[in-house]
Amino acid sequence: MVGLTGTELLIGLVIVVGLVGIILPALPGSLLVLAAIGVWSFQQGSTTGWIVLVLAVALIGAATVIKFAWPGKNLKAAGIPTRTLVMGAALGVVGLFVVPVVGLPIGFVLGIYASEAQRLGSEAQARASTRAALRAVGLSILVELAGASGAAAIWLTAAILS
Repeated sequence: MVGLTGTELLIGLVIVVGLVGIILPALPGSLLVLAAIGVWSFQQGSTTGWIVLVLAVALIGAATVIKFAWPGKNLKAAGIPTRTLVMGAALGVVGLFVVPVVGLPIGFVLGIYASEAQRLGSEAQARASTRAALRAVGLSILVELAGASGAAAIWLTAAILS
């Protein structure tokens, strides 16, 4: 890329890995993006670097708050209890170790379905609840990805122009 140093290319690679980590939750994606931008900002030591870091913290921070509040509100509206999400998360972690990489989402879906099937007693209702929970999780991922992508775009613009 024009105007980027070797260090900036490495930072850009870490940012891309962080963005992928948001979609495939095996890495702390937003934290990687923020850490990479923080390293660049400290390296720059300029007003531009600090402004980029402040904007990245603001975007990722806002996305983090929204990613928990908005989908949670949708889940409550759908009548899905916290217990179901805890069960999904627990089986997701087990799935991650049983079937690396793809085990997390598979375990999460199975955990939500099993919990809802047990709670509701109906296969059709359990499927509907599972779909609602998956939509909420997808929304959460999209919100986090939007915040981190915005921070990455600001960093890239500043890195190219500096």
